[in-house]
Amino acid sequence: MTPKELEGLVTLALEEAKKLGAEQAEVGASHDKGLSATARLGDVENLEYTSDRGIGITVYKDFCKGSASTSDISVDAIREAVAKACTFAKVTAADKYAGLADAELMCTEIKDLGLDYSWSIEAQDAIELAIETEAAALQFDKRISNSEGATVATNRGTRTYGNSHGFIGSVSRTSHSITCVVLAESDGVMQRDYHYTAARSPEDLDAAASVGRTAAKRVLDRLGARKLTTRRAPVLFAPELARGFIGHAVGAVSGGAQYRRSSFLLDAKGKKIFPDFVNIEERPHLHKGMASKSYDADGVATYDRDLFVGGVLQDYVLSSYSARRLGLTTTANAGGTQNLVVPGGGKDLAELAAQMGTGLLVEELIGQGVNGVTGDYSRGAVGHWVENGEIRYPVHEVTIAGNLLELYQRIVAIGDDQDLRGGIRCGSLLLEEMTIAGA
Repeated sequence: MTPKELEGLVTLALEEAKKLGAEQAEVGASHDKGLSATARLGDVENLEYTSDRGIGITVYKDFCKGSASTSDISVDAIREAVAKACTFAKVTAADKYAGLADAELMCTEIKDLGLDYSWSIEAQDAIELAIETEAAALQFDKRISNSEGATVATNRGTRTYGNSHGFIGSVSRTSHSITCVVLAESDGVMQRDYHYTAARSPEDLDAAASVGRTAAKRVLDRLGARKLTTRRAPVLFAPELARGFIGHAVGAVSGGAQYRRSSFLLDAKGKKIFPDFVNIEERPHLHKGMASKSYDADGVATYDRDLFVGGVLQDYVLSSYSARRLGLTTTANAGGTQNLVVPGGGKDLAELAAQMGTGLLVEELIGQGVNGVTGDYSRGAVGHWVENGEIRYPVHEVTIAGNLLELYQRIVAIGDDQDLRGGIRCGSLLLEEMTIAGA
């Protein structure tokens, strides 16, 4: 569906809500289309085409909120959904913080952020590309004995949001990816690893064969993995894991965690969380950014800001609702943050390994052992042991642990080798010391 068609549905729902006596209303409509092809051992394993559309309505009356949604976008179905939302609002408890964001905060300029790059790839072409990706991995080395497959995926979605302040906006976004997962065996022991490329534009994807070869190299590097004895040592996170490590702090300073009093960074505004050299910037308008937005889920205009400066928290991550709960102003983060950037210090992974000297390079994390209330951190880890700045051997079946309040202060360096495939852009991250639990 075109943005104009979706905007027509949103306008219809808003008008119907007004007729039924809603004091405020907001409506979101979307249409997503996607193609995914997976090949395993040279044959097609899965081919999936999706086309999903729907509309969601939320109304407010006397601080009571009612919501309803439908995948049927006929006029009658939309009117019925609005009526249901209004009915629900009559029986829900009043919440004095409920309602739309302030009208003066609404976005007035929807920027072209380079988010829409369709990939006109046919199913057969996607299949062939997936087969090519996997073949490059399987042919790389005879020790690569099996595969969980290679997948080529493309998606394009258009989302429209409007509310009774008169705001209405539409954005089309695309996402494309190529993924390969393979297994290797040596001396009767099997290892598994993967690699992927993801981007807004298909032109920015790595070549299919390159993805397969990288997956092959990664899994071969795991062969002969050893266990470690329990010790304390420096830990170096690869970029794709460093962003998650930073992300725990972002979750802890979200408005929801703050007003629920369930955060290890409670009331942390103005406090020093990271070392002096750590800055975290929010840049919602990056061209082709994986989390770029002109407005948040409340319709509030997004803007550049610095979340942490010199390690000090400048502000929380707030939607209009959580801001009201805290007696603050929204930071245009309904729906989450937009492109967090962690500037590095001019080094890459290899240079940080040399700086570390001896320690653990972590390349995969297992489990969800992070307590957002206490900050306790304990996760299974896979990677390589480094001595004198050089990788010596692969490591598995170890656990890295500590408390995030202390671990954040132990960051000694951040690299420039940022991973651009997600909403947090952070390079390799070196910690002075963590507990490594092994055999």
